[in-house]
Amino acid sequence: MPAFTRRAVLGAAGGLAMTHAHAADTLAWEFAFPDIDGGTLKLAQFKGKAIMVVNTASFCGFTYQYETLEKVHKARKAAGFAVVGVPSQDFNQESDSNAKVKAFCEATFGVDFPLAGISKVTGEGAAPFYKWVKAQRSWEPSWNFNKVVIGRDGRIVACFGSGDEPDGLKVQKAIAAALAVAA
Repeated sequence: MPAFTRRAVLGAAGGLAMTHAHAADTLAWEFAFPDIDGGTLKLAQFKGKAIMVVNTASFCGFTYQYETLEKVHKARKAAGFAVVGVPSQDFNQESDSNAKVKAFCEATFGVDFPLAGISKVTGEGAAPFYKWVKAQRSWEPSWNFNKVVIGRDGRIVACFGSGDEPDGLKVQKAIAAALAVAA
């Protein structure tokens, strides 16, 4: 049987199928989401930076966190940090189109951080990134505005729930740790 590289196997499967053996050496930079504008939002563009991937929703009690996420994104951008928003309808609290989500986020909260297109974040149909997080940490979003902090090396530093505020001590410590990781 010919030898296949991990990247070739993942690429051939569209990144959807991943064994636990491959999950351990896979990095966040290998994943992508549909972009809110119709292209592709590749996490590889953040390689060497620390990021926080947040599943979002426009009509949730935690929607106010968009404002804080934007502030954290701007405050830490020069240090090599970015927030990546992933709108999701998994909890029935998102608009029905990417255009509506984008307009709402920009007009209401001045969101400038990258936004994926509406994506599944839980269950069998979850985006490959979220399947990877589940394989790595036995964790998946339990509600909107759950956060996954990724270090400069592309590995998961921490996962947080909705009630963990983006500017709260626990999340800020994880961001600092993610920025301290060597790329």
